[in-house]
Amino acid sequence: MNRRTLGRTGLAVSEIGFGAWAIGGNAFGNSYGPTDDAESTRALRRAFELGCNFFDTADVYGHGHSEALLGAALHDVRDHVFIATKVGGNFYNRDIHMDFTPAYLRFAVERSLERLRTDRIDLLQLHNPPIGLIAARATYEPLEEMKREGLIRFYGVSVHPPEEGVAAVQATMPDTVQIVYNLARREAEDTFLPTARAANVAIIAREPLANGLLTGRYDADSCWDRSDIRSRMPRPYVAQLSALGQRVRELAQQSGITAAQLALKFVLDRGEVACAIVGMKTVRQVEENLNTGM
Repeated sequence: MNRRTLGRTGLAVSEIGFGAWAIGGNAFGNSYGPTDDAESTRALRRAFELGCNFFDTADVYGHGHSEALLGAALHDVRDHVFIATKVGGNFYNRDIHMDFTPAYLRFAVERSLERLRTDRIDLLQLHNPPIGLIAARATYEPLEEMKREGLIRFYGVSVHPPEEGVAAVQATMPDTVQIVYNLARREAEDTFLPTARAANVAIIAREPLANGLLTGRYDADSCWDRSDIRSRMPRPYVAQLSALGQRVRELAQQSGITAAQLALKFVLDRGEVACAIVGMKTVRQVEENLNTGM
């Protein structure tokens, strides 16, 4: 697996990372359908065997279940992988709400460390905070404190629109920004990508397959279980993205690769991108997606 430098962190990470949202399961109705923990574990190990060394999760995925699976699967190879997680979605009480207060961040990090079975988090990312917090240097003070204590090594921000990513770069504190970037969502190209590259802030591309809709396996009539987030997407959006996925599949077949591999190659052709995070929950998906970067 090819390696790229994760911005000013200096970490050499696999250009395709394992996105661990899906393996958190659908028990809480905010994932990608049913999972099998044994298969998820095999997928994690297979990814490591194929050279993936960057694993991205979040504490809220499966309310800690994704982190727990990842920690158990990679415990014996911990020093050979980089673990990134996210914090900010407080699921410990009855109603999930966003919480970026210093006390909660520390509490959440301590719980994540337990589930991940590690003494440090390589990359802690604030999980979709509002732009006002992203732009405020005070937001990062508790992260700096945990960094000094060795609980985390580096930190970043996971964002939605490019202007949030620009605000993170301008705050000068985060080492990384994770942002949606794929064939259908290219708005980051205009301002964010060059801004981040100039500041040596690492760009982590999320949703490179547009929630799987660029794999060419779905059409306008595709349906998902209610626990799958795609079941709540507007139907015109599904129709548009699935049509694009069909076109990607046609083009990929001409080159003897899969639609997923072609969509990933598009993202990785941008030299600014340090790592593309791909959601995976089976060995088959791992072997297909990681073969893109061989």
